[in-house]
Amino acid sequence: MNENLHIHIESLTAKVLENLASKSVVDKNDERTGVFMDMNDAIEASYVAQKELVKLPMEERNSLIESIRACANQQAEELAKMTVEETGMGRVEDKILKNKLAAEKTPGTEDLRTESFSGDNGLTVVELSPFGVIGSITPTTNPTETVINNGIGMIAAGNAVVFSPHPSAKKTTVKVIQMLNEAIVEAGGPRNLLTTIAQPKVEQTNILLSHEKIQMIVATGGPGLVNLALSSGKKTIGAGAGNPPALVDETANIEKAAEDIVAGASFDNNLPCTSEEEVIVVDSVADYLKFNMKKYRTYEIEDKNTLKKLEELIIQDGRINKAYVGRDAGYILEKIGISTEQDVRLIMMEVDFNHPLVQLELMMPILPIVRVKDVKQGIELAVKAEHGNRHTAIMHSKNVDHLTEFGRKIQTTIFVKNGPSYCGIGIGGEGHTTFTIAGPTGEGLTSAKSFARRRRCVLVDGLSIR
Repeated sequence: MNENLHIHIESLTAKVLENLASKSVVDKNDERTGVFMDMNDAIEASYVAQKELVKLPMEERNSLIESIRACANQQAEELAKMTVEETGMGRVEDKILKNKLAAEKTPGTEDLRTESFSGDNGLTVVELSPFGVIGSITPTTNPTETVINNGIGMIAAGNAVVFSPHPSAKKTTVKVIQMLNEAIVEAGGPRNLLTTIAQPKVEQTNILLSHEKIQMIVATGGPGLVNLALSSGKKTIGAGAGNPPALVDETANIEKAAEDIVAGASFDNNLPCTSEEEVIVVDSVADYLKFNMKKYRTYEIEDKNTLKKLEELIIQDGRINKAYVGRDAGYILEKIGISTEQDVRLIMMEVDFNHPLVQLELMMPILPIVRVKDVKQGIELAVKAEHGNRHTAIMHSKNVDHLTEFGRKIQTTIFVKNGPSYCGIGIGGEGHTTFTIAGPTGEGLTSAKSFARRRRCVLVDGLSIR
């Protein structure tokens, strides 16, 4: 980005922040910032905006995206604080990092690569074009990151977006959409490229799923939500649940594995669906792994009665108690009568493989550990624990054959080797980021090209100049 454009974007961002200083969730349509009382109005406004977007040259589309990036970066801390305050989930410092990650490492228009073929019969060009208006259903676990990430990728592909926010994160979701829309308008883009509703309800989401002007649905959430979206009859990208296992064999660098596992499992209190949910470790190194994990603010529950209290607290009728999703480890410990002066990041315990803490995706800083006799058994159980979600798996090993065998058998969208789970979404690992990881529908780590249609343009007997 050249210096003049950088200065221009900084100036626009300052105006955006000034305009939004006193705004909160609206109680009437606010077309400048894309917030509506009724889903039909939000969709119609985005439909008009998308027609204006595709008239702009690609250079101007890039300017809109850079303005979004700048705004999201500058407001990363404020949005993180708002999210934790509203939802009660996660850690502010980690959410700041996630917001900045979404702003900086989400691909833009450079992701839309043109293909061409020439030969005796002429020239064929394959280009990526927008779907039109996309309906994006966002989660309470990563509300601002998902809006920033999907907003950049979908606009880069030439689409407008109508967001259906999770009710538990509606204020924060509305706020980030207001901010990004202001940034778009100040940069010369059309109003309402990103829209939402002020009061999300099931009825409003049903309108989104069935409306004739919505050409694609992108659903980020649990299996129920993804199945609902898939039943809409529209082109759907589904980012579903996971239960990522972390497998540790006897060849691993145990000191590093311990640090990495704690870092990944405790990141934003285990809210990312890529986070380590259970550790399966070869018996010969299990004690040393636990010893090293305790160096990184990990508390071990060893007493069976205390473990039972924890289980009864966080699991009700075979399901996760949502009141403790994303809550601090210290807060959870206090609820079962444990007080510690240490700033605990993670709670661990040894259990057998069939324990519900292993089988359920907790999304809490709680990490069950299962011993196995050898890596063969470890791979077998890790595959079972992942439940065929094909989401994320982690392995710590120096044995290439072990890594290869696990990778082939687990078949996850993300496979992180010898690092924290979050390396799979671009934090400390190579590659772009996303907060819509489409395992169920197969798109994987989504980006702008995931939200575009492939179109073939064929010129017969022309422009082949070999």
